[in-house]
Amino acid sequence: MSAKGLVTYRSANASKVTTEEGQSYPAILRKKLKKHKLYAGDRVEGEIVGDQFVIEKIEPRKNLLTRPPVANVDNVLVVMAIKDPDFDNFLLDNLLTVYEYKGIESIVILNKADLAKPEELEKWQELYRSIGYETIAVSAKNEEGIERIKNYIQGDITILAGPSGVGKSTLLSRLLGIPIKTGEVSQKLKRGRHTTTAITLYPLDHGSYIADTPGFGKVEATYFMDKKDARLYFKEFGKYRCKYPDCTHTNEPGCEVKEAVKRGEIACERFKSYLKIMGYYWDELEHICS
Repeated sequence: MSAKGLVTYRSANASKVTTEEGQSYPAILRKKLKKHKLYAGDRVEGEIVGDQFVIEKIEPRKNLLTRPPVANVDNVLVVMAIKDPDFDNFLLDNLLTVYEYKGIESIVILNKADLAKPEELEKWQELYRSIGYETIAVSAKNEEGIERIKNYIQGDITILAGPSGVGKSTLLSRLLGIPIKTGEVSQKLKRGRHTTTAITLYPLDHGSYIADTPGFGKVEATYFMDKKDARLYFKEFGKYRCKYPDCTHTNEPGCEVKEAVKRGEIACERFKSYLKIMGYYWDELEHICS
């Protein structure tokens, strides 16, 4: 019986496909496709033989992430904790730059909001909202903000991304209403232990799927792109026109981005992150921020 489906589980040794009717089957590739790589999120066509889905065609992908390996991603919930571990805006800015480069919409999730001082939470919310990112304060533990997230990801393939220990697995549990294995935050290192070893797309309402992904200690935008291109993926830089089209917003004259930082139109915290990505020490350009 011919069928279409979505790869909803992928590990080194196994795959599963969920059909349009909602049935899940262990999946194998037809011999002619053995040289092709298969990813969670791939849309496939094939034949159901016994209790297996035999994949005969992998449809063209609109995008592909390799870290984590997921295809056809519509948006990403970039999860950061406000406390325990402490908020790391440089890591967040690296992640946002990478997903801008990939052309995938980012939603900033500020988790463990119940642990934060109100003024601290408001500062970061307003900063990222002013750039143009949907920013949602969440307490996964207390189930606050969960419905709001669901409203933004209806009908999409969504991934959670963020460092270890920020509560991604707990957030996923709340979104799905089922228990997901979580790791404790190491009190010694203040970092979470890795709890995810394979990619699973979990079904939500209205044709939505969401994936947990492995945690990590750091992400460097320059792993994905040349550092001279990072300027193109800081959203707030785009509306300014510098004297030189290839301005790096560092030492060139006539830089409108630096002027915008001076006027407070671009947040110093974001500009510091940009300079750090570019390999500059902040004190070289510290005079720009008041």
